[in-house]
Amino acid sequence: MNLKDFWITIVSELATTLGRSEIITWFKNTAVLSLENGFLTVGLPLPFFVNWHSQHFAHITLEAAKKIDPSIKSVVYQVDLTLGDNDPRVIDILKHFPEKPSSRKLPKKNEIKYENGVVSKILNPKYTLENFVTSPENRLAHAACQNVAKYPGQNYNPLFIYGGVGLGKTHLLQGTGNEMLKNDPTRVIVYTTTENFTNEVVDSIQNKNMERFRNKYRRVDALIIDDIQFIANKDRTQEEFFHTFNSLYESGKQIIISSDRPPHELTLLNERLVSRFESGMIVDVKMPDYETRLAILQSKCQEAQVIISREVLEFIAFNIVTSVRVLEGVLKQAIGQYELAHTSPTVKAVAEMIRQTQKEVKMIGFIENDPIPRSAVTIEMLIDSVSQYFTVSRSEVIGESRARECMVPRQVIMYLAKTKLRMSLAKIGRTLGDRNHTTVMHAVEKMNEQLKNDRQLLRDINAIAKEVGIH
Repeated sequence: MNLKDFWITIVSELATTLGRSEIITWFKNTAVLSLENGFLTVGLPLPFFVNWHSQHFAHITLEAAKKIDPSIKSVVYQVDLTLGDNDPRVIDILKHFPEKPSSRKLPKKNEIKYENGVVSKILNPKYTLENFVTSPENRLAHAACQNVAKYPGQNYNPLFIYGGVGLGKTHLLQGTGNEMLKNDPTRVIVYTTTENFTNEVVDSIQNKNMERFRNKYRRVDALIIDDIQFIANKDRTQEEFFHTFNSLYESGKQIIISSDRPPHELTLLNERLVSRFESGMIVDVKMPDYETRLAILQSKCQEAQVIISREVLEFIAFNIVTSVRVLEGVLKQAIGQYELAHTSPTVKAVAEMIRQTQKEVKMIGFIENDPIPRSAVTIEMLIDSVSQYFTVSRSEVIGESRARECMVPRQVIMYLAKTKLRMSLAKIGRTLGDRNHTTVMHAVEKMNEQLKNDRQLLRDINAIAKEVGIH
């Protein structure tokens, strides 16, 4: 078995326990570089892959390798910046691990039908209890939703979930509804907002068809209603909801409600309603801790199948502390830059996004500076920025090492110095360890060729150019 087939077999074994998104995210453009004296050397395409693989995959990779060759003693990771889609050593991840159609698809529609048409609201299948990232701050709420989905109308009825804006209440509500449908697709589950419920009450009064409205909501298996606080000061809506609540409760049907505050603080609601809310299970959701926020960002990157450095994700997780919705919003901007501008997001770029869209956030870990004028950029600045980006020392970049992790940053500096700073080949060569101008010329030509096919390298160069102020 050659090294490539050997690696395919190992990754296939890992795929039996890891999710497809993890395989695609962390094993794309990886390869076995060598197998000598019991040491399996695995090549990784980017420096920040090393910590993640070492922490999360080293043990299971070694176990998988030992199943094939018991003589293997250890897994060693080595950064190889030349690994890419066109490298013959790399396996085609998408080919070997194609997306499989789900065997338990959610119904596309969850609607109550009448003789005059369809009038219910549809659950969003992207919200599931499985993809909700739990933390100590929301674990009880998640567990309660799991129980309700398994035993609707039995243990926790009603289930009342409260918490601030953007903390995951809607995800939990719709995820519970979707889980109920997975368990029994014949159930009638209605998810609606208080605003929609109120509008239907008003329309039914105007059209004199309240009986039809009542039949709709009182013949369901589960009623899920979001943002109940907005029912305040709407007496007729409160009255209709009270009777709907009673009818469902007495029939053993599940009721799930969300609010921005606990029942006893809903002072503008009818006391009878508040009393009903307090008769069931009351759970809250809060902003997740730092570790969970980071896990959410990593999970979203895996879903989107994009690679964003851990340093950037840590920066976002550390600074966005008010709302999961805002956290995901900043990440979406970073992913947009990755996909549309072909630039790997950096801490500086993300800090600018936060500064422009989340003005109330006081960023920690980043000092805002005005962009460096193009004319002020020197090759010395370029060397420092590239060295930092690729996590290699300045002395290694300028030195004689021909290791790939040093050669690629060196070639990037030569390329940017020539194409962006318009420096002469001779001057570039002198600055980078007294190299011949032909060496620089060949490096620039090589980079031009690689950039035609290597999208990751293009993103890296764009990110560095933007960071240093020469894009």
